[in-house]
Amino acid sequence: EHFDLLPIHNERLLSYTADSEERKELENALIQILNTVEKVPIMINGEEFYNKNEVFQILPYNIKQPVARYTQAHRNQIEKAIDVAVKAQVEWDHTKLSKRMAIWERAAKLIAQKYRFKIVAATMLGQGKTLRQAEIDVAELVDFLRINPVFLRDLANYEPVNDRPTACRNHMRMRGLTGFVAAISPFNYTSIAGNLAYTPALMGNAVLWKPSDSAILSNWYVFKALREAGVPDGVVNFVPAPEMIFASICTQHPKLAGVHFTGTAAVLKILWQLVAQKINVYENYPRLLGDCGGKNFHFVHSSADPRVAVACTVRAAFEYAGQKCSSCSMLYVPESMWEAQIRKPLMDVTRKLFVSEATYCDCFYSAVINKKAYDRIQVHLKYVHNNPHCEVLLGGTCSKKRGYYVDPTIVRITNLDDRLCKEELLAPILCVYVYKDENVHELMEKVSQINHGLSGSVFAKDDIFIKQACDAFKLNVGNLNINDKSTGSMVGHQPFGAGHMTGTNEKMGSPHYLMRWTSPQIIKESFEPHTNIYYPYMEISEK
Repeated sequence: EHFDLLPIHNERLLSYTADSEERKELENALIQILNTVEKVPIMINGEEFYNKNEVFQILPYNIKQPVARYTQAHRNQIEKAIDVAVKAQVEWDHTKLSKRMAIWERAAKLIAQKYRFKIVAATMLGQGKTLRQAEIDVAELVDFLRINPVFLRDLANYEPVNDRPTACRNHMRMRGLTGFVAAISPFNYTSIAGNLAYTPALMGNAVLWKPSDSAILSNWYVFKALREAGVPDGVVNFVPAPEMIFASICTQHPKLAGVHFTGTAAVLKILWQLVAQKINVYENYPRLLGDCGGKNFHFVHSSADPRVAVACTVRAAFEYAGQKCSSCSMLYVPESMWEAQIRKPLMDVTRKLFVSEATYCDCFYSAVINKKAYDRIQVHLKYVHNNPHCEVLLGGTCSKKRGYYVDPTIVRITNLDDRLCKEELLAPILCVYVYKDENVHELMEKVSQINHGLSGSVFAKDDIFIKQACDAFKLNVGNLNINDKSTGSMVGHQPFGAGHMTGTNEKMGSPHYLMRWTSPQIIKESFEPHTNIYYPYMEISEK
């Protein structure tokens, strides 16, 4: 198939101003979800399953209020889903690219319109995102569904070099990976969850999708929308399950074709180990794609505009309670700017942030996702309070009386070898290191060694320094921003992903990402087939 290329455009964000139609639609969706507490099934090949021991997805900011109820798949159901997916993949891989693209375009339209407010509402309630953050999340999902097929058009049009078109034709076709793909998605992005399951499917693969327990409802709505758009039963199977049981069963199966994961580096390492232990069992070398966060940072130079540095840092550090994979948890400030230009405005703005229920329009961020996250953050805070190298400038407190709330926290730290300067926190905690201006280049070298992350930002007006910073931070982050925050990458504009131990860096949101989910085949068709056996220099007669 040959395709005309299409322009790429990102989904427009809605404003949700008072009395707007979208505001009314969203309010209705919020009320409906809270009044219903939807029962979410396990879905395998279009068949719904419900087991005993029902569990609830709750509001992070009101832990007594459920938003969904569900059960987790047993071993035999996971194995059934694998068998279904393996069979479905064969037929799905024969489906024309044009038909798959049409399904994805319908899905993008459904989520942009019919399902938009339900998914925004489910993301606000179940995952504790504010209205703006949830709207961005759903728009990004629309972008993945709309833009990936545009990238696929370009890939499908590729033809290998041919300098003798009258003698032969070369072309490449993209095949799905035989077997099944296990997609293990995170709580913090509805968009990435959908992308993990459906980008492999677009490329001809069949998928077992294990959603996060803390994102069940929004992910279920995404699954329903794609099914309504025309994704055949069995191509993507919705399988809530305990993470390690799901991973263990999938990685033991000989038909495993790939693992698609976003989460913590610790879990990614476990998945890698599980695959390595069974490498002689598989019929493929499984594709392993993983994105983690790492230690994202903002580096401020003495030539920077302090207003820009402060505004970008507050957003990057505290939006969504610092739970984005690109959230900034480390700020480097020159001594010449700290007291005079950075400290007071940073503290003043952060102190005024409204932390409350995610559905309040003035809420800047809400509670952290669950008890496990809260307990982990509480350990961090106790460590900070007992650390002689730390000075708590703001916050440092938390409470779980109603929800899992953590106050915005700013900590000045003096020891760069402390684990707080190296580890991902996934919390509303910003560590600040104040450096002597004359040590800026020495510090950049140190940062490049200790801060390996998805994203980093440099704030400066000095062009020479900006070039030096780009050189210094070439290897330690996947995305480097100049005079902008570490968060907020857009599909197609800033494809994202990082290397080293923070991920496999396939650059989600780019054409390269799609190629990881296909097994290309080259076909050569000869129009002038040769009949001679010997070469001209051989003095051998063929008679």
